[in-house]
Amino acid sequence: MAKGVFYLLVVLSTGYLIWAIAGRARLWMKGQPIKWKPSVGDWVRNILVYVVGQKKVRSSRPKSGAPMHLLIFYGFLSLFLATSLLAIATYSPLIGLPNFHKGNYYLIYEATFDALGVLFVVGISWAMGRRWGFRLHQMAHDWRDSWALVLLWLLGVGGYVLAAARIKNSPTAFDHWSFVSNVVAKVLPPVSNEAYVAIWWAHVVLFFTFWAMLPHMRLKHIVLAILTAAGRPEQPMGELKPVTMEEVEATERVGVSLAEHYSRWHLMSLDACMGCGRCTEVCPANGVGKVLNPQKVVADIHGALKTGATVAEAVSEEALWACTTCNACVEACPVLIRHVDLIVDARRNLVGEGALSGGPAVMLRQTQSTANAWGQAANTREDWMAGLGVPLARENPEFDILFWVGCAGATDPGAVKTTKAMAQLLTKAGVKYACLGQEEACTGDPARRTGDEFTFQDMVGRNQSVFERYKVKKVVTACPHCFNTLANEYHQFGPQMEVLHHTQLLQKLVASGKLNGIDLEDSKTVFHDPCYLGRVNDESEAPRSLIRKGALLEPTRRGKKTLCCGAGGGRMWMEEPPDQRPGNRRAEELLATGADTVAIGCPFCRIMLDASIKQVTDKEIDIVDMAEMLQRANA
Repeated sequence: MAKGVFYLLVVLSTGYLIWAIAGRARLWMKGQPIKWKPSVGDWVRNILVYVVGQKKVRSSRPKSGAPMHLLIFYGFLSLFLATSLLAIATYSPLIGLPNFHKGNYYLIYEATFDALGVLFVVGISWAMGRRWGFRLHQMAHDWRDSWALVLLWLLGVGGYVLAAARIKNSPTAFDHWSFVSNVVAKVLPPVSNEAYVAIWWAHVVLFFTFWAMLPHMRLKHIVLAILTAAGRPEQPMGELKPVTMEEVEATERVGVSLAEHYSRWHLMSLDACMGCGRCTEVCPANGVGKVLNPQKVVADIHGALKTGATVAEAVSEEALWACTTCNACVEACPVLIRHVDLIVDARRNLVGEGALSGGPAVMLRQTQSTANAWGQAANTREDWMAGLGVPLARENPEFDILFWVGCAGATDPGAVKTTKAMAQLLTKAGVKYACLGQEEACTGDPARRTGDEFTFQDMVGRNQSVFERYKVKKVVTACPHCFNTLANEYHQFGPQMEVLHHTQLLQKLVASGKLNGIDLEDSKTVFHDPCYLGRVNDESEAPRSLIRKGALLEPTRRGKKTLCCGAGGGRMWMEEPPDQRPGNRRAEELLATGADTVAIGCPFCRIMLDASIKQVTDKEIDIVDMAEMLQRANA
């Protein structure tokens, strides 16, 4: 009778769990078929790296609760393995295999999993204190979250009570191997057979309650995170997928209007969200009080899938336009949600519907008419070259490296300093290079991330024809945004080139002895990692390697954890209140190091930080690109 009730609970709870997840899966299937096909090898690698290895969680800052999560995950995993091994051993005789749950294996099993279970109980207790005691604002709060923690805590502690009750009821000579349960047994009163059976059934009912309710709790990410990790798109963080005219003609829309216009993988990833708030914690826009909350974006789109509201209505246009596309949220997310994809796809629809005005709309018109995001005529792209003897591709078609200047590098006075320094360094090092001058057009990065995909593709077409004319194979640029777009996105429309950030090329030239390194012995210089270099393209060592003597000061956040200046995603051209500038927050972090010089490797960062530093301090702070510093060292 008891066995029959147990198996009935197994069938009912598992059946309900499958039915509930299948209901969510029907919603995912409303989305667009995925266009990438991960191999079995990709699945295995992704699960090992992101699920078993917990790569994203391990790389999180401790204050994000990463240690707590690791305790819970590895504790839960150990208990799952222990239960699975016990089930296999119990039922193996039914298929003709021996029960291996005995001997030395049994003793090691008891000691190992009795110890690992403590990780789970400690982790859950920590989570309860963090949620109820500190009530962190970035975390999602729902009564089901508290109910889930209570259930898990009761299961963890109840497991030890059950084991201790067995020891108290039927002691053996091997009980000391279960040392935690043995300690608990010492404080229990005598346990009768009836009491032990009651404790066993209470534990079983608790487990099957948890199992059946899993799809209705955020803890469903235990299952869904495995699926999102296995099927994740194999694309660089800085790559956005293109939209074709054929798709627009077939769907009669650009980008995403309704949640079901996202891919099935993206919709599934929304269900995998745990509401941990890591994405919101690192968001530069949210950090200065803007309405953008990446965690809420995920929740709002998730809700829109059920209600049928448009993404813009559910999230709000203000929140969508606040994003700098810095990818801090993407880098922080433990379940691999690609927030920037979601936001830019919604922006594409807004731009397609004519819902963009002000500075960004002006920038798009300028890009369309002059091929320069700053609106400067093509013939002005060569003004900075005066007196430098810079080789032009049209006059010197036999070159090894194309020096890509970019709109800012040819237009902004500060960025022009970097461009001139870079040209002088290339000449001094004997590099056979050339520039395009007036043949160069904007890469289209500001247009694409603002949401104007077809202006971006028009820029790609112009530049690709020039690349083909000169058979360009290798490019160097001082702009991380140009670097990212040329390296990670231009291949979508033609042959791929080798693309280097200028600090990467300079690193090679210094290492080979063609240029001298920088001496910082008497300088208080801090380096600011640009988002599209340090985080999006994982390059933080090349700029630092240019230092020969001394060392750069380091801010609290650096490399992949850098804090955005606020310029990306078209935000360079958007107006914002002075007290809501992400650059101000970054400027304060940089100056907190005691630096009197801020070294940069991005023209966008230079523009934003220059304004922010002047706003947060009266001190004279020098802002200088690494190329300028190196040029001084080689003067």
